[in-house]
Amino acid sequence: MRPMEEEARSDIVFFDLETTVPTRPGQKHAILEFGAIRVCPWKLVELESYSTLVRPSDLSLISSLSVRSNGITRDAVSSAPSFVEIADQVYGILHGRIWAGHNILRFDCVRIREAFAEIGRPAPEPKGTIDSLALLTQKFGRRAGNMKMASLASYFELGQQSHRSLDDVRMNLEVVKYCATVLFLESSLPDLLTPNRLVSPNVNTSILGQVLGDASSSSSSSTASSSFFANRRMEENHPVYSLMTATTEDVVDPASPTRKANPDVFNMNALGHEMQAEPDHPDTALEVENFMCQAPISDAQQPPTPEGSIGSAGYLEPEEVSISSISASLVPFFRGTRRIRLLHHGAVFQLCCRGLRVKYGVSKSKYPDYAGRQRFTFVVDVHPTVCQILDACDGIAHKLSVESGHSSMWKPIVIRKNEFSGCPNVRLQIPTINGDSPRYKTEIYKKEISGAVEKLVFSQCSADELNSLISPGTFVDAYFSLEPYDYQQNAGIRVVAKKLFVHST
Repeated sequence: MRPMEEEARSDIVFFDLETTVPTRPGQKHAILEFGAIRVCPWKLVELESYSTLVRPSDLSLISSLSVRSNGITRDAVSSAPSFVEIADQVYGILHGRIWAGHNILRFDCVRIREAFAEIGRPAPEPKGTIDSLALLTQKFGRRAGNMKMASLASYFELGQQSHRSLDDVRMNLEVVKYCATVLFLESSLPDLLTPNRLVSPNVNTSILGQVLGDASSSSSSSTASSSFFANRRMEENHPVYSLMTATTEDVVDPASPTRKANPDVFNMNALGHEMQAEPDHPDTALEVENFMCQAPISDAQQPPTPEGSIGSAGYLEPEEVSISSISASLVPFFRGTRRIRLLHHGAVFQLCCRGLRVKYGVSKSKYPDYAGRQRFTFVVDVHPTVCQILDACDGIAHKLSVESGHSSMWKPIVIRKNEFSGCPNVRLQIPTINGDSPRYKTEIYKKEISGAVEKLVFSQCSADELNSLISPGTFVDAYFSLEPYDYQQNAGIRVVAKKLFVHST
């Protein structure tokens, strides 16, 4: 590649996709719109832009959920070009450049690769990737709430997110500029600008303060700093290359070159490696590790059951529950994030409900868990007493979610279609574990009329295999936990089965 071409490929491309929303297990996302802007990395000014609607191969994939998500209807894309018709343009915009966007590592990059694979062509490859969701969550902290684009735009009073590609790309760039400016100012005068803990606990300001020559730096330190950075090669000072290539080990204290300095607040090298190692699936739950992450509480995380606790192995029977004793709290979860945990008298709240009638059999969940593992679900009828308990949990968790700055739409845990549809329902989750071979995390037993119990071992993780056991009309005893989540701008409580006893009749 010639020098001028190499320089052009150093530009940053912010891009965004709008897609269909899958409505059944195994259905993929189809691209409905592609939007991108090419940005000068030195001035962050827009050099060119491109956007187009995209006609999917099957227009029936555009469901009412898709339309509600981004407003793109079948009529709007019926005369648009197909992806194969715009593939050359998309490839030319993206290939060999630095890709940037909000949640692109988990979603947009995956969809681009899938789209090129479907037309039998090699996908474009980035020179580097900047995911603003993970970067800002780590560097800017949770001051803007759940760090979704809509929340960040609201925080900086940039208006409403339109959920259209080019508009969202421009909003993303503005959000990055605002966040960077705030961090830059706070790093310059940390003692003056951060009396109220405005800076995220993860932010370290020492090296940037030295570069700026803050009041606490000596003149000799300032001189050494200027000399050190003036002698760095140009690409090491490049605002993008320095983000992607500097590591903690590379950062040397200018005042004492033999001593390592604290890492640069804008260095995201380690973060990029961590994200690349995580599974590719739409975080629009996490979007990245949200403090209401859907990850189940592991046994190691369970607080010990207080002596004298009632129930079987920490599981309470409905009649043992005191609604006034149910509470919710935020607990540490992952890399400085927090999640909601439901408690009863201070212990993790788990329920045992016997004789639940299966209304709808087992099917695959549309979305995997936070680690990309498959989940299965089935629906049961629930009695009024259980409904009252679950409704109370719903209200308590929802209140804490709102107070914590979340704006996602809350979905009730109890399903009530209308007054004529019979008993209220609850959806039970059966998670899986990946090992040498996938297996169910839920312990499943068969319970005979005589009372004899047999633990079941399955040859595979299959909805069909489970459905032969947990079919409509079957009765189950369920031991389950209540786990708050926030996924694709929807939030609520998942009912995760830890043990199931399936009655033989």
